[in-house]
Amino acid sequence: MDLLTPMTDISERLGDLTTALMIGVLTGALFGFAAQRSAFCLRSAAVELSRGRLGPRLAIWLLAVSAAILSAQGARIAGVFDSETAQLMNFAGSWSGAAVGGVIFGIGMVLARGCSGRLLVLAGTGNLRCLLAGLVLALTAQFTIGGFLAPVRRWVNGVAMTPGGRNSDLLATLGAGPWVGVAFGAVLFAIALRLVQRSGAGWARAGFALVAGGAISLGWVLTYTQSLVSFEPLGVVSATFAAPSAGVMMSLMTGDFALNFSLGLVPGVFGGAFLGGLAGRELRLEGYHDVPQLVRSLSGGALMGFGAVLAGGCAIGAGVTGVSIFVGPLCVATLFFFLGAWLADGVVDRAAAAAGAPVELQR
Repeated sequence: MDLLTPMTDISERLGDLTTALMIGVLTGALFGFAAQRSAFCLRSAAVELSRGRLGPRLAIWLLAVSAAILSAQGARIAGVFDSETAQLMNFAGSWSGAAVGGVIFGIGMVLARGCSGRLLVLAGTGNLRCLLAGLVLALTAQFTIGGFLAPVRRWVNGVAMTPGGRNSDLLATLGAGPWVGVAFGAVLFAIALRLVQRSGAGWARAGFALVAGGAISLGWVLTYTQSLVSFEPLGVVSATFAAPSAGVMMSLMTGDFALNFSLGLVPGVFGGAFLGGLAGRELRLEGYHDVPQLVRSLSGGALMGFGAVLAGGCAIGAGVTGVSIFVGPLCVATLFFFLGAWLADGVVDRAAAAAGAPVELQR
């Protein structure tokens, strides 16, 4: 499939930077709509697993991840994407950051009752709790990238870095190619389909989960194609929310809007989620019920912002986008997201339930 000619025409008409912005909007809108309709959320999947259930939320998460893997590796085989050019591969990763940051992020998403992507999606449907927690996430991420928490990030990440100034490609390390990635994705896909059938997740939600995973590869393919025709040094990227959310927040504060994929991604997800909520008649304003809920939510947002930057990615950036191309530290971070969620769910929510306190569920 020749994408170079239409991409060249679009870039010449709109300009390279505006085209990158529009690719971000398109990727984000598709992901946001599909994530809202499928109720895709890493936190929900992790909590189900921590409680010994192989239920609908885990099924939906596995479907989205398997779709991202299959479509990304399939794009490599088709020659429309080269994962070696991905921005995630072109800097040194951190094994220590993946472990420490992964646990912190996992704890945070349980406290906030939603992963980073889910917060943004629910904010788009009117959930003011998620909007505020997401703003705290973005602010803390900025503090960790270049603020007072940056020395902590550098110290933790510096304990165990990937060698050679590049991230670790698990497939390349194993001497394998994209067909092995496809095989792994196919196994996950089969497991997910079985879980959908057993758990009653619903085939409509399952279909939207596949679209959400496919949106990740759409971002990969379009940014890769544009990088081949652009005069600007544009990165090959896809969906991730911690650093882009911080970047959008800083742009709004300073008025300095640098056109790029990330600047379009976040509002794209917000708009797509709004349309998804409109289609499903699920738009409604929601706020905090009491001060403890406020403290818990904002604490969770702060922990997710800090943990995501340490880990090198959030629930989407690491747990779906990074996994889709088998970035070693991001795959490790995803495992530690589950560990952190298991710890927090056991210490906070299950303990509260055992004591007879009501435990709120995120919609």
